[in-house]
Amino acid sequence: MTSPPVTSQQTTELITGIAELTTQADDRERLLDAALVIENGRIAWIGSAADAPAADRRTDVGGRAALPGWVDTHSHLLFAGDRAAEFEARMAGQRYEAGGINTTVRATRAATEEQLVANALRLRLEAESQGTTFLETKTGYGLDLESEVRSARAAATVADVVTYLGAHVVPQGHDRRDYLDLVTGPMLAAVAPYVSYIDAFCEAGAFDVEETREVLLAGRAAGLGLRVHGNQLGFSGGVRLAVELGAASVDHCNHLEAADIDALAQSTTVATLLPACDLSTREPFPPARALLDAGASIALATNCNPGSSYTTSMPFCVSTAVLQMGLTIDEAIWAATRGAAQAVGRERGPDAVGSLQVGGLADLQVLDAPAVAHLAYRPGVPLTHAVWRRGVRPGVGGRPV
Repeated sequence: MTSPPVTSQQTTELITGIAELTTQADDRERLLDAALVIENGRIAWIGSAADAPAADRRTDVGGRAALPGWVDTHSHLLFAGDRAAEFEARMAGQRYEAGGINTTVRATRAATEEQLVANALRLRLEAESQGTTFLETKTGYGLDLESEVRSARAAATVADVVTYLGAHVVPQGHDRRDYLDLVTGPMLAAVAPYVSYIDAFCEAGAFDVEETREVLLAGRAAGLGLRVHGNQLGFSGGVRLAVELGAASVDHCNHLEAADIDALAQSTTVATLLPACDLSTREPFPPARALLDAGASIALATNCNPGSSYTTSMPFCVSTAVLQMGLTIDEAIWAATRGAAQAVGRERGPDAVGSLQVGGLADLQVLDAPAVAHLAYRPGVPLTHAVWRRGVRPGVGGRPV
């Protein structure tokens, strides 16, 4: 998705009445009784409401809290069907296994591209209604050349960043070596125009370390950034491989040894944690507190998918991280905004996301609460009052695409 074009007729909007403004600037300061000005999709001014300049229009949010929009850097929105029966069986005691993905593969292959776009857009809008303003999504439910290309092309019309996940599992009926050759050869070449990253599921039942290495190196040679699904169901080796190859992120990280934590702390690889998925699969939560205390960078994401985490709610992930994973409010919000931006290389620069800074993109949300603490203080309560993406409110002047 692209930012709205610059127009010759620029207007400014003053948002005032902000009881608490979390900017996620480097100092992590919260401003009280604050205001900001949006001009042409960017932040033009931030400061005290008493000092606010004039603007073409004024929006008073009535003593509510404001913060950057959520940055969701792990989702799987390109799919058809659902796996409610599998979920019900899991809640009755059946263990989650990677092979269940093939159920979604069959449904996705049978869907048209228009159906895939419509479903993904439905989920994108659902996420935006809960404060998400930047979203990554993956292919990985096609798993043949035609279906993966269709998924990648569809994803590029819905998401801000698209990741190629041909190495999700080996689809039923395929020789393992032949499929790896397809993923790293013709399929990679065909999806490359639509994607920015390559990913692989490094896990028992999916791909081992050396197979994952082969996939990632092929992606790197094609000019793609690297991501890894690692250490979700066991000590798969995915975390160490991600660090070794300088991957932007390694996601899940449920099962970590001390050496894994040390390796992440000494690297630039972000550990993306997926608490909604952990609840659904009944895996242990990742050691978030130990990661932060060691100096590792973490992000939070939804992992929205039909099998193991069918939610678009970043607020749910934030509250779970606070209530169940030992993070403070500040740490959880940072991980869902500025930390997540780091995981997609968008922490700094003119198109940075996850923070509110003068000159930066006007991606923000206002809560129906006076302070961000209410995100965990009132878990499960819909607190999103308003959302601006690139300076535009959905339904108020249109939705930028």
